[in-house]
Amino acid sequence: MTTRVPVFPEPIPQIIGAMEDRKAIDVAVLDLRASGAFTDYFVVGSGRSTRQVQAIVDAVGERLRSIDARPSHVEGYANAQWVLIDCFDVIVHVFTCETRELYDLERLWGSATRIEIPTDGAASDRSAGG
Repeated sequence: MTTRVPVFPEPIPQIIGAMEDRKAIDVAVLDLRASGAFTDYFVVGSGRSTRQVQAIVDAVGERLRSIDARPSHVEGYANAQWVLIDCFDVIVHVFTCETRELYDLERLWGSATRIEIPTDGAASDRSAGG
């Protein structure tokens, strides 16, 4: 049986790949396009510690710079319980596991379509072009 890999616009595959490289937990994409939200997608993931959250955020930042896609704003890095990276059409949320459970962002945006990201390393196959 073949698993269908979702196709996402850039820079989402790059973000997912960077998160996977740093062993982010429970990575998911929330498709908000039908909800009338202020952005098209959330990419959400968790780290086991604040140090891992910062490593995930650093990797996402490096990957975005490598494709010339700079975030407009990063918030929460110093505390690293919940870091938000604003990439205009995509907002990246990286939490510690406890903080993610506390705020339950996926429940708050329950009208969004949640797309689980399999941990098979196929992030590079998810772009619209490839």
